Amino acid sequence: MNRHYYISDNLDELERVENELHESGIGMEQMHVLSDQDAELDEHRLHEVPSLLKKDVVHWGKLGLLFGASLAVLVLLVGYLSGWTQTAAGWIPMLFLAAVLLCFSLWEGSFVGLQRPSGDVRRFEPSLHAGRHVFFVDVKPEQEPVLDMVVRHHPRLEIAGFGAATPGWLLSVEQAWNRFRHMM
Repeated sequence: MNRHYYISDNLDELERVENELHESGIGMEQMHVLSDQDAELDEHRLHEVPSLLKKDVVHWGKLGLLFGASLAVLVLLVGYLSGWTQTAAGWIPMLFLAAVLLCFSLWEGSFVGLQRPSGDVRRFEPSLHAGRHVFFVDVKPEQEPVLDMVVRHHPRLEIAGFGAATPGWLLSVEQAWNRFRHMM
């Protein structure tokens, strides 16, 4: 899948683009609007980026997890090589300390990421601060012509680049979840 970015200063037009793409077979889960104008965005029926995904939690959480896993392995290795695991307590204290270090590092990394904007927000910060909106669409190769056709009818959309899309399996899970939610 590929991600296409567009910039616009008109949420009404983005709403029309989203509707046209949806009517052409592109799922709502594949489209998102990133904007600093939350109050204005609430007045439209657009699939906005969740506030948590505007932060760099996932990236920093992964770094925290990697650091914590390294610390956990180090603790277990030191415990084994020093002979502390041969005491009456055995492996329990070492395993507990390793688990605490792993979880704390994951939590701390995620906390750091919660305080930083995501890559998409950083990439488009000047446009967002200028009151413009970023619209991005994740499309499969066979959906590219549909996207091109719809975008061609909206000359005010500025092409802002391309990027890595949400994995297809994750989009499938989100689509299944939304179908389930709407059945209830």
